[in-house]
Amino acid sequence: MERRTFIKGVAASSLMGIAAADLQAETPKRVSDNSPVLTGKEFYLDIDYTPVNITGKAAVATTINGQIPGPTLVWQEGDTVTLHVTNHLKKYSSIHWHGIILPAPMDGVPGISYKGIAPGETFTYTFKVGQHGTYWYHSHSEYQEQTGMYGAIVIKPKKREPFRYERDYVVMLSDWSDEKPAEIYRKLKQMSDYYNFSQRTVGDFFSEVKEKGFAKAFEERKMWNGMRMSDRDLSDVTGYTYTYLMNGENPATQFKALFKKGERIRLRFINGAAMSFFDVRIPGLKMTVVAADGNHVKPVSIEEFRIGVAETYDVIVEPVSNRAYAIFAQSIERSGYALGSLTPSASQLANAPKMDKPQPLSMVDMGMDMTNMDHSGAMKCGSGMKMSKTKSMQKYKWKAMETQKYPVTKLPMARGVQTTMMAMSPKYRLDDPGVGLRNNGRRVLTYADLKNRYSTRHHKKPDREIVLHLTGNMERYMWSINGIKYADAKPLRFNYGERLRITFINDTMMNHPMHLHGMWSDLETGDDNHLVRKHTVIVQPGAKISYRVTVDAKGGWAYHCHLLYHMAGMFRKVIVV
Repeated sequence: MERRTFIKGVAASSLMGIAAADLQAETPKRVSDNSPVLTGKEFYLDIDYTPVNITGKAAVATTINGQIPGPTLVWQEGDTVTLHVTNHLKKYSSIHWHGIILPAPMDGVPGISYKGIAPGETFTYTFKVGQHGTYWYHSHSEYQEQTGMYGAIVIKPKKREPFRYERDYVVMLSDWSDEKPAEIYRKLKQMSDYYNFSQRTVGDFFSEVKEKGFAKAFEERKMWNGMRMSDRDLSDVTGYTYTYLMNGENPATQFKALFKKGERIRLRFINGAAMSFFDVRIPGLKMTVVAADGNHVKPVSIEEFRIGVAETYDVIVEPVSNRAYAIFAQSIERSGYALGSLTPSASQLANAPKMDKPQPLSMVDMGMDMTNMDHSGAMKCGSGMKMSKTKSMQKYKWKAMETQKYPVTKLPMARGVQTTMMAMSPKYRLDDPGVGLRNNGRRVLTYADLKNRYSTRHHKKPDREIVLHLTGNMERYMWSINGIKYADAKPLRFNYGERLRITFINDTMMNHPMHLHGMWSDLETGDDNHLVRKHTVIVQPGAKISYRVTVDAKGGWAYHCHLLYHMAGMFRKVIVV
């Protein structure tokens, strides 16, 4: 796979204006331009077909202002922005402003917010910017996001931020395929593991027998077979078809972020991929996480973090020597990577470190009760060090979360062809870095590390709770919520002004990035005084997770898994009345 990734990256991208990601900006003109950064209060964006060559093969992308990614939009907190979006495609299109709090008609979701933007027409979005931080935008129509329609948003704050830095870069991760998205989906429907080239072999079983004994190895195989899923199914679509990009650059051409020794660099990571989770590190440098999904968090020093589809993390790094450092983002199933260089010179590039070996899913990822064990049956913790006191405290927090009781609103639930998997004993696992990152010897970020920088002590407690099961049939590649696909589901009804607790239970063996439009999700990490504010929350395989939502936005909103090929079924409309 490393050789394949290299070969696919030999041909340089023919796209324009995507190498510079620092926030030197131009004022937008009335006609579209190909500047990589646009700033101001009024913007003109054009959706069109654009010839590209990312892998050495000619292809056609759907782009914004002829670029992949689209231009970075720089807004000012408190301003009212106006965005004129013209659709030059032969089909309907749209742009959704991900994580932005705005009126429902401006949210950009066809069938919920509006009809979409018809071919040849212009739709004007206008709203007041009431937040700051790192966000992004993308198409919410068909598979256009997969074919190039996404870009970054940077919102400058009114007040000075509680940390300093000298340089500022957007680092947008994404996945590109020369295959048409509809063809990818057709193959997944025919054979869900079509792109998985890390399947279990007879040799693997014999190795397990040698390690665990025949009875235990056989029983584990039997359980996985009963779930109708392989413990190697970490990602539906892999580097077999994907080339992983960083600010539109493939691993051979590389994105470059320049620095001078002694400077502090802010890197705004955005996962704009259609289907890919990335594990990010900069070998030789520690990263200080200062924001998650645009919101300030208490600084935490780490060496690696997982970024799910649609999440954003801001980190600050301080290069300690005058050399090139690799910005390395390997896919969760280790079939490829995106690569950039943090470098004192554009001609001085870093080499990619060796990819980690893929880890199979464990019993805990099946939702098995591991009360007397750790996450893998023998795992210590995310950093690879023994922390018995800390783990004891975390278990106390998770137990406290389990015992929080609020009136539960029962929702329709179905079991049948849509649901061949079920977590038998799902647990809160916010201190678990996840499959592939356990015991790797590095300090890995977990949700348990994230604490709101500002107190949430006096936030209203939930009025009620709803429980949503994430369900699926992997063999037939069917995804749903509570066993009911979107086409057959009634909308969820939230009451304006209420405080709602939402608990997800993941009955599948896949990670799902769940995104609620229009309202913040205040993640419960065991510390009610510092609830973390997010717009996208990863629900791990066989796990549960809870967050609180202040229902403060009337209208219709989308609520869905952000994996593009899951979205058709794992989706709900929310109506706030």
